[in-house]
Amino acid sequence: MIREIVQVGDPVLREKCKPVTRFDDELFRLLDDMKDTLKDAEGAGLAAPQVGVPVRAVQVDVEEGFFEFINPVIVSQKGEQSGPEGCLSVRGKAGVVVRPEKVKIVFQDRRGDKYSLVARGFFARAVCHELDHLDGVLYTDKATDVHDVDD
Repeated sequence: MIREIVQVGDPVLREKCKPVTRFDDELFRLLDDMKDTLKDAEGAGLAAPQVGVPVRAVQVDVEEGFFEFINPVIVSQKGEQSGPEGCLSVRGKAGVVVRPEKVKIVFQDRRGDKYSLVARGFFARAVCHELDHLDGVLYTDKATDVHDVDD
């Protein structure tokens, strides 16, 4: 099911999200709906607060594949890259953000199993962008040269 993507100004986007503690049908529905919503919006990532649910769950859909991260934490980062970003919750805007070139994260999958993953380049950018959402941070808080763009 496609959910509404909340927009800047909605207080849920500024909340520090709670960890996921129950790996059950309710979580599976949220993740399935998030995937449908992300595909429909043609974005590179989506965090649970962007669909109004303040829990630590994100999805990233990049060239390397589709990924779900539950309770993700960045454990190391290296290098630096600067590039353009937009956000499904900040429609019509874009800006330049400095992010790490490489990040290592630990996370759980939808069943609660623990994993680690290394992301580089745009994948690392997308991971960092989505994880920021879990702490109530929008890319516009870090961006320079924020400007209007066509949707």
